[in-house]
Amino acid sequence: MALNIRTVFLYVLASIVFLASVYHILIPTASISSDRRHSPSFNPQLYIPNPRLRPYVDNNLIIHEHDAVTPAATNDTRTAPEESTNSVGFIADDTIQFKPQIPQSRNISIEIEGTVLSNTTIVTNVDSVLEETGSKNNSLRVYLNSESSIMNVSILFPSWEVLVIVSSEFGDDTDYTSYFCLFDTNEISPARFSGTLTSPDRKTFTCQLPMRIRRRLPFRHPRLIKTSDQAKMTSNPLQSPSSELLRWNFIVYNIIETENDIVLFAKGINNRQGINRSPTEFKCLFGDNTVNGVTTPVTSSMQEVFRCQRPGLTAFSQNPVIASLVILQTNQVVPSIAFYAPVRKIAIPSPKKSLLCACTMVYNVAKFLKEWVMYHSKIGVDKFILYDNGSDDDLGKIVNLLKSKGYNIETRFWLWPKTQEAGFSHAVLLEKNSCHWMMYIDVDEFIYSPLWASSPPSKLLLPSLLPSHPYGQIMIRCLEFGPSNLKKHPSMGVTQGYTCRKEMENRHKSIVLLDAIDESLLNAIHHFKLKERYKSTKVHLDTVVVNHYKFQAWPEFKAKFRRRVSAYVVDWTRSVNLQSNDRTPGLGYRAVEPEGWAERFCEVYDHRLKDLTRRWFGRRDNRMIFRMEWQK
Repeated sequence: MALNIRTVFLYVLASIVFLASVYHILIPTASISSDRRHSPSFNPQLYIPNPRLRPYVDNNLIIHEHDAVTPAATNDTRTAPEESTNSVGFIADDTIQFKPQIPQSRNISIEIEGTVLSNTTIVTNVDSVLEETGSKNNSLRVYLNSESSIMNVSILFPSWEVLVIVSSEFGDDTDYTSYFCLFDTNEISPARFSGTLTSPDRKTFTCQLPMRIRRRLPFRHPRLIKTSDQAKMTSNPLQSPSSELLRWNFIVYNIIETENDIVLFAKGINNRQGINRSPTEFKCLFGDNTVNGVTTPVTSSMQEVFRCQRPGLTAFSQNPVIASLVILQTNQVVPSIAFYAPVRKIAIPSPKKSLLCACTMVYNVAKFLKEWVMYHSKIGVDKFILYDNGSDDDLGKIVNLLKSKGYNIETRFWLWPKTQEAGFSHAVLLEKNSCHWMMYIDVDEFIYSPLWASSPPSKLLLPSLLPSHPYGQIMIRCLEFGPSNLKKHPSMGVTQGYTCRKEMENRHKSIVLLDAIDESLLNAIHHFKLKERYKSTKVHLDTVVVNHYKFQAWPEFKAKFRRRVSAYVVDWTRSVNLQSNDRTPGLGYRAVEPEGWAERFCEVYDHRLKDLTRRWFGRRDNRMIFRMEWQK
C-alpha cells in the first residue's frame, strides 16, 4: 500500500514539473503583450551602463534636478521630450535605457514613480537603493539624496585589507575619523584615512574585510559612509549588489609621464623574479576600452614597470583618462586605477641638482627617523625621499619637525604592498632631474667608514667615496647587528644600543648614478642594471660598510612579520622558503619570540659607529644628563 502511494506521489510531481516546463516554453517571459507592457502594474527594468569602465571620471555627466520624463505610449522606440538634457528611452527588449547627466559632488537618486535607484549604481560601485512600489506610469524623476554614500572603487589587499579609493569630488571634509565601510551583508568595519593619491587627487581609506564575508564569493565593493548608526545603514533586500572588488594581484596601480614616454606600474604580469614577458605581448591603452581609447606600443616590460610610447595630445581633452595595459593574446584589459592627463609643459630653468640623495621605503619608523636623517645628512646626503607604505604612527609629525630644522625631506604616499622594487624605479624617474647619485638603504641601516674614526663631521665624507666614470654604481657590504641583550628600543638610538653583530657580512646595498641606470629600470632592491657603458664596483669592508641593525629588540623586530616589502620575497608568515637568506635563522613563520632572542646573533662586539656618533652628536643638557641630538 505504501509503495502505491509513493508511486502516485512521484507521478503527480513529475506531471507538475512537465506542465510547468511546457508553459514556460510556450509562453516565454520575453514576449509580453502590448497591453501588459503599458498596464499600471508593469515596471520595466532599468538598464545601467557598466560603472567599472570609468570609476572616477564623470566630468561629462551633468544632471538637472527634478527632471521628469514621461515616455510616449508607442510600441516602438520611445524617447524623452526634447527639452530634457537626460537621455531616456526604451530599447528593443522593453528595457528603459537611462543616461543621465550627473553633476560633480552631488548625491542623487532616480525615481520611477516611487521606485528609487541611487545614482551611484550608474556612475560608480557604491550605494544603490531599490524599493518596489506601485507604479502608476513609466515616468522618471531625478532628485537629490542627502544620505547617499560616497562614490568609490575598492581593492582587496593582502591580509584581508580593503583599500577604498574615493572620487576626486569627495569634497573639503577634513575630519576623517568617523568613516566606516558598509558591506553588502550589513556588516561594518572602521575606515582609517590612509592618504591622498595624485593625478587626480583621490582620498583613500583602509578597512578590514569582516570574517563572515571572507567565506563568501564574490567579494564585493563596500560603501564608504560617514555614520555608525545601524538604522541608517541597513541595506534594502531588493538593493542591487555592488560589483566585485578589484584584486591587488592583477592591476595597473601607478603612472608617470616622462619627457619621452609614459611608464605604467602593474601587478600580476611579470610575477617571477628574472622572468619577464616580451613587450610585444602588450599594448598600452588610454581610455575606457579598445574601441573608444587609444593604444600605443609597449617598449619595455620589466618586473612591474611597463614603458609605453606616449599618445598624441590631440587624442584627448584636458580631462584625465584611465590608463591600462591590453594583453594582446586574449584581448584582455588589465583593471586600472591609474589616470593619464596630457600636460602641456612650460619651459622653466632646471633647479640645481643635489649631488647625493637617499631613498627608502618606510612603515611606522617615526621613532628611528631623526637619528637616520641627522646622521646621514652630517656625512653628505642632501635630500631624503621617503616612500610611505601606509604608516599610522607620528611619521608626518617627525618629518615636519625635521623640515623645520632645515633638512630636505620629501614624503611620497606609496600604499602599494610588496612593491619596493617598483618604488625605487619610481624614484629614479622622478628624481633624475634633481639628484646625481641615489643611495638606496633602509632606515635601520647606517653607512660608516673606518676611515672616519678620528674625523670631524663633514658633508664631504660620503661624496668623497663616490667613484668616477666608467663606474656608475658602488656596492657596499652589510654587517648585521643583533639585539645586543636589549628587551626594548634603546632611548639613545640604534647606533648607541646595538653593539654586537654577526662576524661575516651578508648582502650589500648600493649608491647609484641615476643617469647610469638602464632604461628598463631593472633592479634587485640592492642594485640596478646599468647602461652598457657603465660598470659597478664593490668596495672593501676596510673602506666603507653598512651597519644593518637588523635583529633588534623583539618588540621592534616582530613588526617585520607584517609584510615584506619586496615583490619577490615571501612574507615571513608563510611556511615556505624557510632556508632563504631573507629569513631569520632559527625563527619560524609566526611572530612568537624565540627563547634567548636577546642574546642571539652576537659574535663580535663592534663599538666603532657608537663611539663616532657619541662624539659627533652627544651633549650634556642643562641638568648634565648626556643625550644624543636626536633625543631632543
